[in-house]
Amino acid sequence: MPAAFLGHGSPMNALERNRFSEAWRAFGAAVPRPRAILAISAHWHVDALAVTAMPHPRTIHDFYGFPQALFDVQYPAPGLPALAEEIADVVSPDYVVGADREAWGIDHGTWSVLVHAFPDADVPVVQLSLDARKPLDWHLALGAKLAALRRHGVLIVGSGNVVHNLRAIDWKQPDAGFDWAQRFDSDARQLMAERPHDIATLASHPDYRLAVPTDEHFLPLLYLAGLSAAAGRPADVLVDGYSYGSLSMTAFTLDADCPQGTGDAGGAAPLDTSVAPENANV
Repeated sequence: MPAAFLGHGSPMNALERNRFSEAWRAFGAAVPRPRAILAISAHWHVDALAVTAMPHPRTIHDFYGFPQALFDVQYPAPGLPALAEEIADVVSPDYVVGADREAWGIDHGTWSVLVHAFPDADVPVVQLSLDARKPLDWHLALGAKLAALRRHGVLIVGSGNVVHNLRAIDWKQPDAGFDWAQRFDSDARQLMAERPHDIATLASHPDYRLAVPTDEHFLPLLYLAGLSAAAGRPADVLVDGYSYGSLSMTAFTLDADCPQGTGDAGGAAPLDTSVAPENANV
């Protein structure tokens, strides 16, 4: 079963048809139908390793300041409580603190890409939290452990951004990347193609603190890198590009035979300029 890291950028990408959402749609159409989707989203970043285990997860609108149409989006995919037990087994001796049956659900980091990749919302979705207490190498190793789930029909999808610096956003450059963003993104792509097991070394990159001022959007990439290292195969770039200077939209796939999203559709969806960048939640 394939795996992917999808750069989700603005929540508005859930509503837009652009080359990024078209690439996610192509990915979903190309992969074998999974038994379930395990999503690792930048937006469930807590001091614990947890997993959702409700039969009917709610659609979480974990943002503000966007049009009502975005708050009206529902992604009514079922859950798969039994998968929580499988996850606890494969990550051992790392400890899953518990099966979340009420508090979380499907956040916008997950549903903003799945509404395109699996628009019928008929594949069960389970989310795994990002343990904010752990170092980069731990997340990389945990990603490798999850490889066992792929052999049982579970599609693993990470959702974040290789470069994600909201404070540096330039509203005048909706489809451009600053030079430091392009350098960091390019070096990440090279590592994913050649040495995914070394992806955590990007922490020493001279542009790391600009590209990754906080790590929650970067961490999902480490899970795909771990899966790639475990498989002994490189990840492929599905689509790439930049938004507002300081966001990278690069998406990677592992073992997915799908076309690259390089069509003529427009760039990433707009952010809401009424929300101050340091307070936005994308």
